[in-house]
Amino acid sequence: MSMAMTAGKQTAFEGVRGAIRRGEPMAEHTSWKVGGPARYFFEPEDRDDLTAFLQGLDEEVPILWLGLGSNLLVRDGGFDGAVIAAHRGLRALTDLGHGRVLAEAGVSCARFSRFATKQGWIGAEFLAGVPGTMGGALAMNAGAFGSETWGLVDEVELVDREGAFHRFKAQSFTVSYRKVEIPKGHWFTAGCFQLREGSEESKDITVRSLLEKRAESQPVGQSSAGSVFRNPPNDHAARLIEAAGLKGMRFGGATVSTQHANFIVNDQQASARDIETLIDKVREVVADRAGVVLEPEVQFVGEHQ
Repeated sequence: MSMAMTAGKQTAFEGVRGAIRRGEPMAEHTSWKVGGPARYFFEPEDRDDLTAFLQGLDEEVPILWLGLGSNLLVRDGGFDGAVIAAHRGLRALTDLGHGRVLAEAGVSCARFSRFATKQGWIGAEFLAGVPGTMGGALAMNAGAFGSETWGLVDEVELVDREGAFHRFKAQSFTVSYRKVEIPKGHWFTAGCFQLREGSEESKDITVRSLLEKRAESQPVGQSSAGSVFRNPPNDHAARLIEAAGLKGMRFGGATVSTQHANFIVNDQQASARDIETLIDKVREVVADRAGVVLEPEVQFVGEHQ
């Protein structure tokens, strides 16, 4: 992969306070523990620092927003662009009262759920089972245990390529299962969520039971990226994969989880190519045997080595 600068204005990061690293291995920042180098890896100190970075970045350099690295496959050749590690600097979490909670994009879903519990609000219990950040949850309408992120959204904030921030009400967006239509060149930086008042004790019990259910049914503690495929209408990807006899199917260092068929785990030092090849093979077999073409929930970025 060529890491040469693209044509355009000279990239200059004057006034940027956060760390900018070149050639950062993305395997160190993804939950699958795979991925080649990023041209730039930026850890913003705060919102103003993010604006300074975006204003200094060549307009032709692609941008990848990173949370906890779940739901993401960075290919072995790396990402010839700028990775913004939102979870490093955009971590403000505030109780605004009356059930309204403001969370910046880098706040983990689990932290948001715990915070809501302590404040006595209910409705965000399911987020304890989402292995990512609130920015990612907003971008893909993440869900678990039958609930989805956008069922809680009141208002959101986005930043554009020029580093300017914009606020929109939830009704401004078209939202569907694991999909949110976002203006091109914009990224979520914060959300305001409307929760309900409830018993902290009962909510603690609910969160604990959901996490226990997750641990029983998913390969928690192994290197995975969460669910690999979207559920097709009126069915479940895991059921289709298991019915096709694919639990335990392996390619290289990657295998279809024997615990949950919609998870692929890196259990033998897999490469990104191993994982992507296994994803393709699962899709082929399920399409052949069940007549259903599974759509990946995972985001693929970067170049093959």
